[in-house]
Amino acid sequence: MSDNKIKVVSLAGPTASGKTALSVMLAHRFNGEIVSADSMQIYKGMDIATAKPTKEEMCSIRHHLMDYVEVTESYSVARYIEDAKVAIADIHKRNKLPIITGGTGLYIDSLLSGVSFSEGEADISLRQELQHRLEAEGIDAMLSLLSEFDRDSAQRLSVERNPKRIIRAIEVYYTTGVTMTEQNLRSKVNGSDYLPVKLALNFRDRQKLYDRINLRVDLMLEQGLLKEAEHHFSCNHANTSVQAIGYKELKPYFDGALSLNECIEILKRSTRRYAKRQLTWFMRDNQIKWFYVDDYNNSNMLFEAVSEYLIQEGFEVE
Repeated sequence: MSDNKIKVVSLAGPTASGKTALSVMLAHRFNGEIVSADSMQIYKGMDIATAKPTKEEMCSIRHHLMDYVEVTESYSVARYIEDAKVAIADIHKRNKLPIITGGTGLYIDSLLSGVSFSEGEADISLRQELQHRLEAEGIDAMLSLLSEFDRDSAQRLSVERNPKRIIRAIEVYYTTGVTMTEQNLRSKVNGSDYLPVKLALNFRDRQKLYDRINLRVDLMLEQGLLKEAEHHFSCNHANTSVQAIGYKELKPYFDGALSLNECIEILKRSTRRYAKRQLTWFMRDNQIKWFYVDDYNNSNMLFEAVSEYLIQEGFEVE
């Protein structure tokens, strides 16, 4: 029954689009708390590279699922769904509005669509074999392999290009004989626990987003990104850190292979490409209400427009 479902707001969009600031403003107006949907902000110590909001930026709004996993820990979509469900239930029980905010599309989609992952037993030797193939042949070759038996997953993961999830999708089929796509379809039989209103930010002029990304990288460097990256590499946190844009692009500088300026330009380019992939992911969802940041003269005007839409959707202001 829909009456038993929890109403939630999700706010998605590319990196540097202004999700954090807008979500905090919405939380103040609609008596909400924020559930992070960022696959890197979950990790402790990875603050600057992941643009984790500071206490000042949080503006006394409680944020869940952020800065709570050790860098050395393995973390999965399945675990995120379980953790997010607990956080949302707690927020709802206290008569507050859960606002799911982030740029990791797989996290948001899996949570809101009611996917129930069955992780099963891991085949370590198979996983290592697939990892070696990935390192030798590259991501595109592994996506091609996956597409031979699970084209839908290959197309979905070609947007995100997360090597760990590509390997996992292949491993699931090899160990169970059932594709990840089929498992996801089976898991949705019971439906979602939520009634979501989906919002996302974008820019009509893509260059304006890219300019914001370039500026963010410059600010990260001023805030100490180099020192943070060096610390993670010195602690041999590569398994997690190498996935975070902001670390892997700087490694050639620490290795003496490239100049700092060259690495900075690579970092900016990688972040722009990541933003493009995020937009490609979210644009597949026809339930999303898009707000174009450059349609508004300032963030307050954007906030008022989003607030008006939520009021029309039945959400009450505090």
